[in-house]
Amino acid sequence: MNIAESAIISHKAKLDKSINPKGIHIGEYTWVTYNAVILSHDHVRGVKLDTYIGNRCFIGINSIIMPGITIGDDVIVASGAVVTKDVESNCIVAGNPAKVIKTGIKMSKNGKIII
Repeated sequence: MNIAESAIISHKAKLDKSINPKGIHIGEYTWVTYNAVILSHDHVRGVKLDTYIGNRCFIGINSIIMPGITIGDDVIVASGAVVTKDVESNCIVAGNPAKVIKTGIKMSKNGKIII
C-alpha cells in the first residue's frame, strides 16, 4: 500500500489486503476512521483496481470506498456513505450511493473544515 506517513488510519478501519493490497493509495493528512472500508479488488468481476484517496481528506465512520475510485483533495466522505464514482476535490459526499452535497470546502491538516 502507498499510505502517506502523515495519514491517520484507525486500527478498526478495513483496508483491502486480500488480492490487491498494493492498490490502495492514501494521501497526506488524510483521516480514515472507525470501520471505514477501502477496497482495491472486485471478486465478482475478477478485477484488481487501484483506489486513490487524496490529501487532507476525511473518510467517515462506516463508509465504503469501492474499488477503482479516485477521491480528490480536501474531500469529506460522510459516515455511512458508499462511494461508487470518482469524487472531485473540495467537496462533501454523503448517501448510498454517495452524492455531492456541498462544494468549495478546504480541509486543515487535522481533519477539520476551514472554509
